[in-house]
Amino acid sequence: MKKKLIVKGMSCMHCVSAVKEGLSGFEQVEDVEVSLEDERVDITLTEELSDEKIKDSIEDQGYEVVEIKEER
Repeated sequence: MKKKLIVKGMSCMHCVSAVKEGLSGFEQVEDVEVSLEDERVDITLTEELSDEKIKDSIEDQGYEVVEIKEER
């Protein structure tokens, strides 16, 4: 399962590391790809993880989650 997020406020490699580190704390997260240019975060999950938990993790790092889309 994959989720694609639009995230505002990321501007550097520190931002990428913070988002990846925050999401990697969930055992369901298999992979995280961050594109600063596209303001996008792609998450690969082994099983369901609520959008609310994902959003909270990213917003706790100081960024704004604008959209979350699920892809199968």
